Amino acid sequence: MKKAIRDLFRFDQPYRKFELLETEPKRTPSFFACRKPKQAKEYAIEGTVDRDLKTNRKRLFTLFRGADNSDLILRSFLIGGRVKALAVCLNGMADAKQIGAFILRPAYRANVDGIPEKSLPVFLKERVLSMQEAELCADWATVVSAITEGRTAVLIDGAKEAVLADTRGFVSRPVGEPQNEMTILGPKEAFTENLRTNVTLLRRILKRPDFVCRFRDAGGTNRTKLVIAYLDGTVNPSLLQELERRLDAIASNDPMTVGRVEQLIEEYTYLPMPQMLKTERPDRAAAAVLDGRIALLVEGCPLAGVLPITLGTLMESGEDTDMRQPVGTIVRLIRMTGALLSTYLPAYFLALALHHPGQLSSEILETVISSRSMVFLPLPVEMIFLLLVFQLVREAGLRVPGAVGHAIGIIGGLLLGQAAVSANIVSTVVLIIVALTGLGNFAVPDYSAQVAIAYYRVALCIAASFGGLLGIAVTGLSTTAVLASLKSFGVPFLTPFAPVAAHREHLFWRERIQNRRGASDWANPDRRRA
Repeated sequence: MKKAIRDLFRFDQPYRKFELLETEPKRTPSFFACRKPKQAKEYAIEGTVDRDLKTNRKRLFTLFRGADNSDLILRSFLIGGRVKALAVCLNGMADAKQIGAFILRPAYRANVDGIPEKSLPVFLKERVLSMQEAELCADWATVVSAITEGRTAVLIDGAKEAVLADTRGFVSRPVGEPQNEMTILGPKEAFTENLRTNVTLLRRILKRPDFVCRFRDAGGTNRTKLVIAYLDGTVNPSLLQELERRLDAIASNDPMTVGRVEQLIEEYTYLPMPQMLKTERPDRAAAAVLDGRIALLVEGCPLAGVLPITLGTLMESGEDTDMRQPVGTIVRLIRMTGALLSTYLPAYFLALALHHPGQLSSEILETVISSRSMVFLPLPVEMIFLLLVFQLVREAGLRVPGAVGHAIGIIGGLLLGQAAVSANIVSTVVLIIVALTGLGNFAVPDYSAQVAIAYYRVALCIAASFGGLLGIAVTGLSTTAVLASLKSFGVPFLTPFAPVAAHREHLFWRERIQNRRGASDWANPDRRRA
């Protein structure tokens, strides 16, 4: 029993809570050090490149399962007609034309007379291969990882280093328009599944020498590549090192995406509110980087993760800053009004109708009573049932491809609503309230925040059905307390309101463009370069 209680409350675990405050010094505490997880045995590739070419060929053939894997290409050739060499790549990942034009053909014509075997890799890299990117490597794990990425490894008999040439030529999707964050005035480019293309999209916006894109593994055994993008000298070093520590702790066999990386590195795993902003717009990710935050790009995922975030970040749209200040402020006020209506309108109606009917006028009471005269479901069950049906129609419209999904959302809502009213399952008043709730929910820019609000809306309806306005107040205060204790990578979620920061992030109105000076201090950037 004692062991179960100790494991449940983690009494034997050290305190490692990461907190990033406005007054925190620009350094990382020493107790953030964390050991890297051990890898699976089949991926534990150790050692260096062997001098014997046959040994290297056998190791690669065994490691890549050459007997069953026909994609493995082991191309033997002679450098200068006399030195044995081996070009290794994966078919489809590497460009065959580049290998033939820039590796094999120049190697055949090279003159290697008088060059010792140990100097052949340097000679091949500097004097023979006409590649844009080529490097020498003796670590066997790095050579294997380069082959899986689409590069070509050239192994030379008698040399303890391999030449890694960048011959990646796999097919990727071209840059298109955003599907979920469409704008009228803003840019039309969106991230793709190609990591290099996504980095290029960011560099086209951030033409600064201090913009750093650090490539590394996402953790785990799949060796998925990711990029940590930030402004050196502006980003908080504590935040950067804390992110590195959490990424080093990942040990998963699943393929990595931005959403999965978020779940593996976030601190509060059971709260529905997102702790990382996921965007498909390069301009929005670049704006966050300029603000002292970090953008995460994962190979194979057309999204960028931005951290840390606050509640105001989730309510911002990429088009807010492209409109003039009065228009942008009005749009933002409409958005916030829609979000508040979507969150509290169903629960407020239930509280008044069930517990506080005296707060309603006689005309509204007569309308509610007449619309529910033949409905057999209790009012709370009816409200929650319609909210769930709305989510069901929405999910069906999202999952069905093309124009059919839009048709399902429109026709399904009309037919189900009319049929439910005709069959006396729901009342017209409740149907109108759920429709207004759905429209307000669509005004929230972030999809993860929309889903979180949907869960919270149902909880408010249950509290209102039992406790009326008091139940709504208690639930609202409890939720506010939870959000106040929530931190997104060290930054309190309700910043700059709780705690108060010097830079007030405008939530209900848009500030003037010419008044923006550097990065926001709630992310605790380095003021020398911000």
